[in-house]
Amino acid sequence: MKKTLVFIGSLIGLAALIAFTPVGGESGNFKILTDVSSVEWKGKKVGGEHVGTIKLQEGALTVENGKITSGNITVNMGTIENKDLSGDMKAKLEGHLKSADFFDVSKFPEATFKITEVKSPAKSGGKHTVTGEITIKGKTEVISFPALIKLKDGKFAATGEMTIDRSKFDVRYGSKTFFEDLGDKMIYDDFTLKLNSGGTITK
Repeated sequence: MKKTLVFIGSLIGLAALIAFTPVGGESGNFKILTDVSSVEWKGKKVGGEHVGTIKLQEGALTVENGKITSGNITVNMGTIENKDLSGDMKAKLEGHLKSADFFDVSKFPEATFKITEVKSPAKSGGKHTVTGEITIKGKTEVISFPALIKLKDGKFAATGEMTIDRSKFDVRYGSKTFFEDLGDKMIYDDFTLKLNSGGTITK
């Protein structure tokens, strides 16, 4: 699996994605619509990269007076999917990502993100700063990332992109943090997650 690079998958759901159904207006609990929300991942190695998706399992936010005060998101690690390969190569890569070399999905079937703070942008039209605790393979780290969030007239949508260091979650395969002299088999520790709105929901 010389080309296995992706790790990460996305975890994290981190954050997000993002279309929510309001339970009680612009103050109250919002449920994430997993069928119209998505997380895209990208992992790079020397001489190449892989991209793919991972599905959200469930999630909810608490909103007070139009501002997000807390939230919890769970990602189904068993749904890691590659989008740039096909056939046997695609199946092999996905299987490798789910193995103990990477995310050990049989032992850690879920990754979670707990939102602890959302700071409003300094100027109109700017991006919010989302901070929270992300847990992957049983290890938790605090992460912050910018996100464009819209909550108006009963509609909610958001997009954002973050960078995660997989070595902090003991995802070791091909990592220069854990192994020396990897040469062209080295896979970069940092990977990106792109959060896209699954749409907006009317009250």
